[in-house]
Amino acid sequence: MSTTFSADDPFVRLAQNLGELEVVIGEGARPAVIEVRSRLEQAIGCRERGDIAGSLAAIRAAMERLAALGSTLDSAEGAMMRLIAARFADALGKDAKGETKDIVNVMRQKAGDRKDGDDW
Repeated sequence: MSTTFSADDPFVRLAQNLGELEVVIGEGARPAVIEVRSRLEQAIGCRERGDIAGSLAAIRAAMERLAALGSTLDSAEGAMMRLIAARFADALGKDAKGETKDIVNVMRQKAGDRKDGDDW
């Protein structure tokens, strides 16, 4: 991740924890992890520039890529990840901050972060 992003940002932490997927899944996960990290960096950059629509689009693309990765490993896991991604996009679209926070915490935990996500 770029050093201009705060390490306390929940999306930065999510991107950093994606490395756990490579450990669990193996080298086959690397392209997806790289793409998801890139999308999350785009989302953060867009958000910092005030481009909320661009940020939401980048986050949605990142979550869809994670769901696609999950589908290649386990169809049930992929279905669950697609559901999480859809709920996340819906919550962002409604500006439902509490629901969005809960979903980000689920995503972080799925990516290997075991900390309580009370950093918003």
